[in-house]
Amino acid sequence: MTGPSEAQIRSALQKVRDPDSGEDIISRDMVSGLVVRDGNVGFAIEVDPRRGAQMEPLRKAAEQAAGEVPGVLSVTAVLTAQREGGSADQAAAQGGGASAGPAQQQAQGPGARRAMVPGVKHIIAVASGKGGVGKSTTAVNLALALASLGWRTGMLDADIYGPSQPRMMGIAGRPSSPDGKTLRPMENFGVKCMSMGFLVAEDTPMIWRGPMVQSAISQMLRDVDWGELDVLVVDMPPGTGDAQLTMAQQVPLSGAVIVSTPQDIALIDARKGLNMFRKVDVPVFGIVENMSLYVCPNCGHEAHIFGHGGAVQEAEKLGVDLLGEIPLDIEIRETSDSGRPIVVTVPDSPHAQAYIAIAQKVKAKLEGAQRAAPRIVME
Repeated sequence: MTGPSEAQIRSALQKVRDPDSGEDIISRDMVSGLVVRDGNVGFAIEVDPRRGAQMEPLRKAAEQAAGEVPGVLSVTAVLTAQREGGSADQAAAQGGGASAGPAQQQAQGPGARRAMVPGVKHIIAVASGKGGVGKSTTAVNLALALASLGWRTGMLDADIYGPSQPRMMGIAGRPSSPDGKTLRPMENFGVKCMSMGFLVAEDTPMIWRGPMVQSAISQMLRDVDWGELDVLVVDMPPGTGDAQLTMAQQVPLSGAVIVSTPQDIALIDARKGLNMFRKVDVPVFGIVENMSLYVCPNCGHEAHIFGHGGAVQEAEKLGVDLLGEIPLDIEIRETSDSGRPIVVTVPDSPHAQAYIAIAQKVKAKLEGAQRAAPRIVME
């Protein structure tokens, strides 16, 4: 059976009408970025930013209409609010209402309201100022290490453009939706997982604008039946753009872990990521120095390919902890690529123990923050 076509989806969306004009959203050219792949459908509905808060029923109606097309497995529709200049830099999130663009969100300042995720005690972000520093490998092994410490753990792959969780966690297939509204996360090694990589083919590029990415992340977070979790590890997109800032402001993050390599150029970007979290009142638990050194497997010679001690000095300068140092090692790369991360494949190895030591520090910080929360009793 072949999947639905773009023409079928557009035909279905012609039944959805703009409540103000009475015209269908296709004729009014409100639908953009339509993607149809293997039964999974994604698109944006462009609306006036002043109407964003009232357009959530329209978004849901469009999702329902597209979902009724035979062969459709999932639908992700987002509201994209355009300014008069035409730039799509606002989006109405799943909870309703048009969310502000980066500048306006920044102006909201610390303390902006963050919607909770039912059943999840703590959410931590694993972030980096730039790509290519091993952030996803660190996030996966950190999540597995937290699970090995007895915590009920989940993992959200928020890197929409480069999802790596399905390969690294050794998970194939697609999540199910018993009620057609929420998704059941995939699971392996005792960790619940959700990633855009479960919904699209591995070689399919996500050609989405910022608002669509933000809403997709929000839906993967809040429209997934995570159950009861002690901690949800979020593998953040690299950088400090709109998606990262929105995530930091709208999600109730308990803290963040910054991943960097030792060289100066990576540390400059790591500093930017750290300062972004500080500006939105998210505690930074510390820095992980990845690829800190290389040990030759034949002769045992140590080589500091990316420099040495940079993250140690940077952590001291910024007043945060150095959570751990992870070497550049072929076993870490091979186990990650094969879907058998080193924490579960060789748990007693020095490298796995390094990740577990980082997890113990993060767990202690989360438990400490929970104990430190004041309780006010009115007599």
